[in-house]
Amino acid sequence: MLEIRELTTAAIITRLLVATVLGGILGMERGLKNRPAGFRTYMLVCLGACMVMITNQYIYQVFNTGDPVRMGAQVISGIGFLGAGTIIVTHHRQIKGLTTAAGLWASACMGLAIGIGFYEVAVFGCLFMFISFTLLHKLDSFMRNRSRMMDVYIEIKKDYSIKDFVKYLNERKIDINIIQMERNVAIEGSASALVITLFSKKKNSKHSDVISALKECEGVKYFEIL
Repeated sequence: MLEIRELTTAAIITRLLVATVLGGILGMERGLKNRPAGFRTYMLVCLGACMVMITNQYIYQVFNTGDPVRMGAQVISGIGFLGAGTIIVTHHRQIKGLTTAAGLWASACMGLAIGIGFYEVAVFGCLFMFISFTLLHKLDSFMRNRSRMMDVYIEIKKDYSIKDFVKYLNERKIDINIIQMERNVAIEGSASALVITLFSKKKNSKHSDVISALKECEGVKYFEIL
């Protein structure tokens, strides 16, 4: 068992190959969903982290000096700059890219495990990450759709008052928990732009029910679910 942990030419090739394959699997799933970081990004992050750990193990064994996990610690903290680059805040103050950033960080950790020869945690970690990206994504979408609260960006027509809009929602048992005016938005033919948090008082209400109510409102020019 110890042979596969030793730093031999065969072990180096095996580790780099495993890192490439596992990183590629996760990246391919992300790429199919058109995420900012896809196939090559995940593969390179995992492969790079693996190379760092191999190099660290080499220095420790050949020169008999240093900490065998010191370089790996720098990867865990340093990968943050790449993840931060995938996180964006839209002009509606919506945060996107958190899952991608977390995935890149986890991919780097997986590469570190492969680089030191801890194949078991890397393989099972890849499996659980893949499940998180696929099956749990569907569960997350299901839970969001079942939630009675949602954030919406709305543009109100010029001849339609916000008071009438609030009354329209109340008639359909939809409350406005938070309302925020977008002051620096120039909209042709619109009196106001709002970012609001809606809450449906109906117990079995879905997002689709609220969306239908917004579509039927004659005073709404445009809306976007955040």
